[in-house]
Amino acid sequence: MGQAPEKTVERYYRVDRRQIHFLKFVLEGYDGVAALTTIDPGKGLVVVRIGPGSQSIVDMIMADLQRQIRIEPLEPFGCLRER
Repeated sequence: MGQAPEKTVERYYRVDRRQIHFLKFVLEGYDGVAALTTIDPGKGLVVVRIGPGSQSIVDMIMADLQRQIRIEPLEPFGCLRER
């Protein structure tokens, strides 16, 4: 038997709400790596769904972007309670 396929990983972030479109644009540039969905645009709450095997790429992208814009990792249930 082969290994079970990896699952998509969801990570939640608070970002500068004025930069949500920029972050989405950057992630879309890495075709098939991740997709960003806005949870609450006013608060800058987003979820990034990371494709199987792409976590290290997203980690690298987010670490690089954190030098330019506010990107704060959140616990999933914590960010949903704040809505």
